[in-house]
Amino acid sequence: MPQIRINELTIHYNDNHHTGRCVVLLHGWGQNKSMMEPIEQFFQQDFRIINVDLPGFGASDSPIKPWGVFEYTDFLKSFLDALDVDQPILIAHSFGARLAIVFASRYPTKKLVLTGAAGIKPKRTLVYHVRVQTYKIAKTVFKLPGLSKHQESMRRFFGSSDYRTITGVMRQSFVKIVNEDLTDLLGKITCPTLLIWGEKDDSTPLWMGRLMEKRISDAGLVIFEGEDHYAYWNQIARFNKICDVFLAEEKELAP
Repeated sequence: MPQIRINELTIHYNDNHHTGRCVVLLHGWGQNKSMMEPIEQFFQQDFRIINVDLPGFGASDSPIKPWGVFEYTDFLKSFLDALDVDQPILIAHSFGARLAIVFASRYPTKKLVLTGAAGIKPKRTLVYHVRVQTYKIAKTVFKLPGLSKHQESMRRFFGSSDYRTITGVMRQSFVKIVNEDLTDLLGKITCPTLLIWGEKDDSTPLWMGRLMEKRISDAGLVIFEGEDHYAYWNQIARFNKICDVFLAEEKELAP
């Protein structure tokens, strides 16, 4: 597996070194490049495909300090510059789509495919606000003598499933990332954008996809009926065929 040093981190990735335009695959939080391999394999005959383990995931090193979306995007730019990639096509899922949104709002990007894209702050219910206030009270209570040793258990109880499965710098990064709202950047994306969403996605609900379609100047939304946050994975053959049509004009073109 190829690896490269970027910002003092060892990064693992796949690169088929095709002479065509470059497609970069960006996986979701808690995942790694294996989740994008069916896409990599489908397009490898027509494009240069770079499939990367983002920092903190798979075989790649974790950031030395907590990173938010913008630090991750700075990494992505340095990574692609080191591999001589210009105006990439980005195919991204969930957390990876956060990076793609920031990248495309800042740097020349040929096309975007975003599926189950994160980046818009969710609408908060009364239950959520009650839970937050309860957590704030619990944090104070569990600082008391005799209770401090249970602080980690308390954090795990109140945290999301993603939060509960990570520790250290990646947990701090996660907290930073989920509190960053990228809505205002959507209007700065000018490249053609394909949005593919699961109708029953409860991690990034469909209304987020509709909002992205509205805010991005050249965007279209495809809905996979009855599917969840992993719609692309659950119907990978359908996903690849739709992307193939969207990217048809780019085949065999020089970067």
